[in-house]
Amino acid sequence: MTAATLYDVVGIGNAIVDVIARADDDFLIGHGLHKGGMTLIDEAASARLYAAMGSATIMSGGSAANTMAGVASLGGKAGFIGKVRDDDAGQAFRHDIQAAGVHFPTPSATSGASTARCLIVVTPDGERTMSTYLGACVALGPEDVDEKIVEASRILYFEGYLWDPPRAKEAFRRAAAAARRAGRKTALTLSDSFCVDRYRDEFLELIRTGLVDILFANESELHALYQTADFDTAVGALSRERTLAFVTRSAAGCAIVDNGTIQSAPAAAIEKLVDTTGAGDLFAAGALFGLARGLPPERCAAIGALAAAEIIQHYGARPEVSLAELLAQTPA
Repeated sequence: MTAATLYDVVGIGNAIVDVIARADDDFLIGHGLHKGGMTLIDEAASARLYAAMGSATIMSGGSAANTMAGVASLGGKAGFIGKVRDDDAGQAFRHDIQAAGVHFPTPSATSGASTARCLIVVTPDGERTMSTYLGACVALGPEDVDEKIVEASRILYFEGYLWDPPRAKEAFRRAAAAARRAGRKTALTLSDSFCVDRYRDEFLELIRTGLVDILFANESELHALYQTADFDTAVGALSRERTLAFVTRSAAGCAIVDNGTIQSAPAAAIEKLVDTTGAGDLFAAGALFGLARGLPPERCAAIGALAAAEIIQHYGARPEVSLAELLAQTPA
């Protein structure tokens, strides 16, 4: 018997609080940070970098969590599975995601590492460089997956970052199996080119064995996946997979790969680029929202572009306005 559909999308990922500060490229060089990338750090390194960052904005983040907040802002029904500690940061994360309209049933850890945080340095060109302390995220395990929620969602969405905490990978596999049994779709975002470098073979296996129906990537992640610097070669290789894919290309829009065909879709116009944090997360939110409603991929890409355009015109990776209202004001 098929479960009743209660959610458009349920995301599973790292529950993280973002700390965002502005700095120049010299700051990145001085602290050994790779511009535009994401580096895993321990708690001591996190404390040192936080102290050096100066004035900062603190808000809830996490890739899949940002995407679920975007789905909810568009008017969709979203759920999230991720782990926080029962500390101040964990309580703030829970408050924020529930206030955004996302169902978050995962219980907080009562012992162990503190809630994860991502230290984000934004340079004057709007590029973000991330240093992440995974903290309580490593406590996420298969026992935290509520299979009934997964079975009740049209799409299960998970982030590539999930592959870093060992037991989180087990949580994904349990959730994916539940989605498959219920006849639901699964979606993966590759998250980061360094993440792809670490887990390339596993990601390709997920794609080629049909465990992933929908793939999200940006150009650098796609290049890393197929180990080529040529975009046409990489997207051509992707077109031979069985997966519907969206490859974001910043101001150049995105490539949609579907049933062996490749088409381009434009980016949405913006007034000023402020901070690229969350651009890919919100693009995925818009595309998933559309897919859950049975819209064609090109329309899904347009909704994704609209959501991404909103997020890059302010600091932080959660919408500052109702994306549903923004969508209603935009011609289809």
